[in-house]
Amino acid sequence: MPALGPLGMLRWAWTQLTSMRTALFLLLLLAVAAVPGSLFPQRPTNPSVVTQYIADNPNYGKLLDTLQLYDVYSSAWFSAIYILLFISLIGCVIPRAIAHFKAMRSQPPKTPKRLSRLPEYGTLVVPAASAIPASDAINDAARVLRKRGYRVDVRDVDGDKPSLGAERGFFREVGNLVFHTSLIGVLVSVALGGLYGYSGQRILVEGDTFVNTLVGYDQFTPGTNFQSSQLEPYSIQLDKFDVVFDRESKGKFGQPIDFTAAVTTKETPEAPAKEEILKVNDPVTLGGTSVYLTGNGYAPVVTIRDGDGNIAMQGPVVAKLQGDNYYSSVVIKVPDAKPDQLGFVGFFLPTAFVTPDGVSFSGDPELLNPQLTLNSYYGDLGLDNGSPQNVFELDVEDLTPLNARNLDAGGITLGEGSTYTLPDGKGTISFDGVKRYVGVDIHHNPGQLYALIFALLAVGGLIVSLYVNRRRVWVRTGTHPDGRTMVEYGLLARGEDHRLAAESAAVGKLLASEWKLSTSTQAIPSSSGDNDPESLSSPEDPQSKKDQ
Repeated sequence: MPALGPLGMLRWAWTQLTSMRTALFLLLLLAVAAVPGSLFPQRPTNPSVVTQYIADNPNYGKLLDTLQLYDVYSSAWFSAIYILLFISLIGCVIPRAIAHFKAMRSQPPKTPKRLSRLPEYGTLVVPAASAIPASDAINDAARVLRKRGYRVDVRDVDGDKPSLGAERGFFREVGNLVFHTSLIGVLVSVALGGLYGYSGQRILVEGDTFVNTLVGYDQFTPGTNFQSSQLEPYSIQLDKFDVVFDRESKGKFGQPIDFTAAVTTKETPEAPAKEEILKVNDPVTLGGTSVYLTGNGYAPVVTIRDGDGNIAMQGPVVAKLQGDNYYSSVVIKVPDAKPDQLGFVGFFLPTAFVTPDGVSFSGDPELLNPQLTLNSYYGDLGLDNGSPQNVFELDVEDLTPLNARNLDAGGITLGEGSTYTLPDGKGTISFDGVKRYVGVDIHHNPGQLYALIFALLAVGGLIVSLYVNRRRVWVRTGTHPDGRTMVEYGLLARGEDHRLAAESAAVGKLLASEWKLSTSTQAIPSSSGDNDPESLSSPEDPQSKKDQ
């Protein structure tokens, strides 16, 4: 084979890249490349989990990091696939759009010499008594086809055998182009959201206020090109949170059926306060972000005094849901206690019941008999060395226990309003009351609206491309020596069109109606002179039988 040369190779590579087959392959490859993002922890979402994963898997953990499998969506190989798909779609759409534009401006193809070879073919005979010459017949046919939505070009109107070419269904290719262009739009919108969007989570206890700053988030996931200046300085305060529990159904008695958070929002520090309602699947929109209600629970309010009698901690402690009826685990860390730091681990029961064996459990999700059951520890909590810790976990390995069920002092059991004195003069803990809390997800995606618009356009374009058919019609007329006007027509579809036969029948019916013809006047193509108007004869026409 002859050598293509550098320029030829580039042209060949560009042709391969911009083919629709390559675009579909890259789209599939992009979906496959995203799979590792769900198999391995991702550094932008939770860097501490990634660090722990590498430490737990020293054999291949660092290798996966080298392959950027902890940063899949910002990795070089994922970006390369994304960019190639983007280029492929653009390179595919633009030439097709130019070709389609030229096709829309060009005239329909020339009338074939033998119309009977087309998939759909029919003939009509206009009696001599109608006095409709071939030129008028072709103009009548053109008018009929134009009313049916065809673009018509009449040829040789003054000749012996005038004809026309008609075409419609250009919106099929327009739908295709809209579909592929919209895919590009979706890709751009997703990239825009990945580059400049962000998301975060925050737990709000009744009475707490969240201000949209980096330090205000419990967890924050920025986009690749995120800048802190993008954060709008709005605030949201949780005034009250109500839960409605099922009290009628036997099978689901006590299950939560409705959540309502009353919040006060401010778009800017100087803006007037606005009271709003936050519900599940009904977010509050502030500063270009959507605030979603995603979780809830109880937060016992405690006051802890250290061994010197000073208040080392006071306020609500978020209890993490663990079981039925809002059974929740509680972890309290008191690094400011003197002379020793204090830690507490236990559980919170909204409605406490005790079995005959002395096991406590929650019998109802409402606050009917709230109880706080804890074990206490003292020692170094490990918060001063700067290592990140989970607020819902307490490492007691290096701590000295003060209270536990297996110790002489026993565990701590507190009802609402009660106080317990810790052993060895370490201080006291009081259970002052209970508040509710909510978990909110905050999302900012500047490309979200555009992605929705382009997705709808893609669906619309796909529907058009599936249901609109590209069709061509040719009509030729001629005058028989006995004065009859002979008409033949043929139809051709671009691609498969199971409705072409129905369209042919409709066109024939409209033409017959235009010339007030009955079905008995329809002609039959002659086998001896196919596609020749002079050879067309009507079986019920005596003159034609005499001529034969």
